Amino acid sequence: MTLPPVITATGLSRSFGALTAVNKLDLSINRGELYGLVGPDGAGKSTTMRLLTGIMAPTSGEAWVAGFPVLTEAERIKEKIGYMSQRFGLYEDLTVKENILFYADIYEVAQQERQARIELLLGFSNLTPFVDRLAGKLSGGMKQKLGLACALIHTPEILFLDEPTNGVDPVSRRDFWRILYDLLRDGVTIFLSTSYLDEAERCGRIGLMHRGKIIIEDQPRKVRTALALPMMEVWTDKVRTAGEIARTARGVSSVSVYGDRLHIGLERKEDADAVLGMLAREGISIQDHREILPSLEDVFIAMVEK
Repeated sequence: MTLPPVITATGLSRSFGALTAVNKLDLSINRGELYGLVGPDGAGKSTTMRLLTGIMAPTSGEAWVAGFPVLTEAERIKEKIGYMSQRFGLYEDLTVKENILFYADIYEVAQQERQARIELLLGFSNLTPFVDRLAGKLSGGMKQKLGLACALIHTPEILFLDEPTNGVDPVSRRDFWRILYDLLRDGVTIFLSTSYLDEAERCGRIGLMHRGKIIIEDQPRKVRTALALPMMEVWTDKVRTAGEIARTARGVSSVSVYGDRLHIGLERKEDADAVLGMLAREGISIQDHREILPSLEDVFIAMVEK
């Protein structure tokens, strides 16, 4: 038997005066799925989170989370979910354990369950050695893990994470994702937003969001192949000059700079030789080149330009 989606939205919109932050959004997320909402700042990701968690009312449209409508049963939804905003409400003058206990009180976790639950979460997040440290004295990555522990204290079915690794160092980001995968194996549905396109590759499905709309949605690899966009990667020691020249070449649809490399989107594979020849005539030394599959960033840029 096919289970119904655990998160559904139909025509969900939210406006702030003349600004439409979320524009007729349709979503369907399955139980146990890791879904990533991906896009730059201002795309509408945080507003979408607030709408789905019942924190903010939509201007129009409908949504259901864990079987409950957000318009009329937001309080019932809050019993089923954990939500971690970009600025999670930790109390910096409380210790790690005191913060978790505070959220246990908010979620009315039974007294007889608390100690075992707290020990599990502390071990889960590698925070046991820091149980008596003030939250204000924690590193950025440790604060994020404490925020996650607080969001999990009542064992939610669905976890909403709004850019959870923003500003976190690479090692802490890796640890954070390890925790998320463990939760996924336990059957928790995870809905997260991120502006890191490399993180989007870790999700089961993603939606690329731009100006309040999802412009493409699928598994990350399928998104990368969706446009059938021929692309060439070019190594050169004059990458910015080469990029400016390549943008003027016939048959070039997009150009992105990645360190000492260019990703050049082509209208046809056959245009590659003409672009390379043009760069050579302009005095650009090409160290190497190859045909590649577009990155998510390449796809996003190409779709926004369209």
